[in-house]
Amino acid sequence: MWDILFKWRNFVCLPMMVVLPISLFADDTGAAILRSNPGVLLNKSPAPGSSALFPNDFVETPRKAVARIEATGYSADINPETMVRFEGDELYLEHGSLSVNTSRGLRVRVGCLTVTPVNNDWTHYDVKDVDGKVEVSALKSDVYIESRSSKPEQAKQSDHGRSIVREGEQKSRDEKCGKAAPETSGAIAGKGAILNSPYVKWSAVGIVGFLLCVGVCHGDDPISPAHP
Repeated sequence: MWDILFKWRNFVCLPMMVVLPISLFADDTGAAILRSNPGVLLNKSPAPGSSALFPNDFVETPRKAVARIEATGYSADINPETMVRFEGDELYLEHGSLSVNTSRGLRVRVGCLTVTPVNNDWTHYDVKDVDGKVEVSALKSDVYIESRSSKPEQAKQSDHGRSIVREGEQKSRDEKCGKAAPETSGAIAGKGAILNSPYVKWSAVGIVGFLLCVGVCHGDDPISPAHP
């Protein structure tokens, strides 16, 4: 009977070790999943087909390669020749184009311009940034384009430079404040690079899953008459 019980525990543990890493970051609102084609780079390293994505992770798609960011309530398709940084509830587009489907108000920032859904209904919009010119297309529902001045006294004005793109419309804006992106906090080099490496992340999560599985599935020896 105990042999059957141990076999059942092992049967449960094996899929548990696979599912556990996914659930650890899926429940975290600051994380997502990156699904990518061959050639896509994650933090300057080749990205696996499916990987955990954490704030400050940087994704680059070369020519003829695409990627997708997925999380509860939104997805973002990253087109070829695009550079984007994942920031949890916001994507920072450095170059290229992406398409967003969201019911959680996922924003896209390009320099000092931010594209934000008008409401929390399902919204589908495209953002393209090439040579400092930003094009926004509202495919489903409306979105705002907000510009934020680099000057602190002007940045306090919440409605500064706000315009609306109605469903079915497309509008273009110039990046008047340039491409001043925030620092990556060492996401590519030094300590940050090590912590943000997908291989290190998955290794660490896998170890946690293994230890939890050992504790749950291989606990104390079964009680028997020989060991009361």
